[in-house]
Amino acid sequence: MANMGSRKHLKRFKAPKNWSIHPKENKWTVKPSPGSHAIEDSLSLLIVIRDILGLADNAREAKRIINTGKILVDGRVIKDYKFPVGFMDIIEIPENDETFRVLPDAKGRLTLHVIVKENAKFKLCKVSNKTTIEAGKFQLNFHDGRNIITDEEISVGDVINLKIPEQEIAEVYGFEEGSTVLVTGGKHTGEIGKINEIVINKSSNPNTIVVENKNNDTFVTLRDYAFVIGKDESIISLPGDK
Repeated sequence: MANMGSRKHLKRFKAPKNWSIHPKENKWTVKPSPGSHAIEDSLSLLIVIRDILGLADNAREAKRIINTGKILVDGRVIKDYKFPVGFMDIIEIPENDETFRVLPDAKGRLTLHVIVKENAKFKLCKVSNKTTIEAGKFQLNFHDGRNIITDEEISVGDVINLKIPEQEIAEVYGFEEGSTVLVTGGKHTGEIGKINEIVINKSSNPNTIVVENKNNDTFVTLRDYAFVIGKDESIISLPGDK
């Protein structure tokens, strides 16, 4: 039993800091399966249903809701209660007419931001790797584990507007000066701004960017922490928007 628990469950106080759960409510929580998102960057679907949305009082009820096919992630019905839900994923509960986008709050914790149903037709995916597979054809790997083969010239760090569930590229937002970004890590997590400057370090130090927020204040953050969410302005609604 102990070995089985270590594979499927995790003591709450040992859960990653970006999980939006209270460490003292129950002894155990449910660890997400390996897959589209790393464990430290995702929540199991059961945790989303029971602990964040409060649609179930216990794990058994949450599993029943999930198993009946009432929950969609990125346009697909998901019946695996350990399915990893992570940054930018779209969660739909048609029966309740509710739609959410997974985003970080100011403390870096994954939260569910309510969005209009129309915005559930797309998600933003950041290119994490690019491989040339043949002349004029590239395989793009994204932050959420998916990959697409395309002939478009898209670079690592760029973000695509992906139609779901069709998995068609609608638009591309380049990682470049002037682009609007959401900071996903470090002390500026959750802040929004435009890229003022991209700093390429010749040493072993990581590359950084200078970001200017809406108050015209600037700050420096790691390039890897910047997620493009549009060119002149964000194409998605965000927590705190009025």
